[in-house]
Amino acid sequence: MPATMEKMALEKKSADRPDEVRPFKDGKGKMGVFAFGDKTMGRGEFEPGWRWSQHVKPIAGTDSCQATHTGIVLEGRMVVKMLDDGTEMEYGPGDVFYMPPGHDAWVVGKDRCVLFDFTGVAQYAKPR
Repeated sequence: MPATMEKMALEKKSADRPDEVRPFKDGKGKMGVFAFGDKTMGRGEFEPGWRWSQHVKPIAGTDSCQATHTGIVLEGRMVVKMLDDGTEMEYGPGDVFYMPPGHDAWVVGKDRCVLFDFTGVAQYAKPR
């Protein structure tokens, strides 16, 4: 094994007990963060009326979401809009997604959106 590779053991964590919880503004949801060595994933809960530009932008301090997200939607619906070219895509239950940096996003409908994000959580909604 190369000196730079760290051997990791099997781990298990409950989705209901994250290592860290990052609340969004105005009680519109939260990101539960799970750390496994240098890998981070999250379970996002986005309440109806949640919008990145209103409920995370003040925390992030950037004009758009700069995280790259890869994951799966478990329940609810979310629209993501790329700010550079205006393209939009709606995601719903069972959709596996890739969302590049430079977007806004919002919950669609009256149900909360719950998703797992496997790549964009390390700095997401983390106060600077």
